[in-house]
Amino acid sequence: MRNIAAVLRAESVREQDDHFTIRLCQPAEKRVLDLELYPQAPGGDGHPGMVVVYTGNTHLQLHHVTGWVSSDELGEVTFVGESGGRLSGLVIEQGAACSLYANVDRKLITGDFTRLGVEVMLSGVALSLAEDLLDRPEENGS
Repeated sequence: MRNIAAVLRAESVREQDDHFTIRLCQPAEKRVLDLELYPQAPGGDGHPGMVVVYTGNTHLQLHHVTGWVSSDELGEVTFVGESGGRLSGLVIEQGAACSLYANVDRKLITGDFTRLGVEVMLSGVALSLAEDLLDRPEENGS
């Protein structure tokens, strides 16, 4: 969790009983984003963690997180979850901004981005950073 906080240049990190809270601030634009990271989803059902984002006017949750990829170069962390061949990703940026991509067909992240419309291309490019985290059913014979 400390690595995530470092990449995002967090203002603060608090360890709670069952999760971590990371605060990001962008004073010039008066943005504050609180990111809660649950190593195990609430309820203790054994599934991977959950990520929650709070801003002044937003509340987002990504359940059953498969993993995440952090990029110092881009100044962001991408959290990804997969279910039934569909991906959802939550991209958190250093500047206390975030983007959500939900129910994206996994084929988009391995295809030719130049053949896609700009609207669809964005989700494919954003989630392609996490391609190595995902199980590969094609290669596993499933």
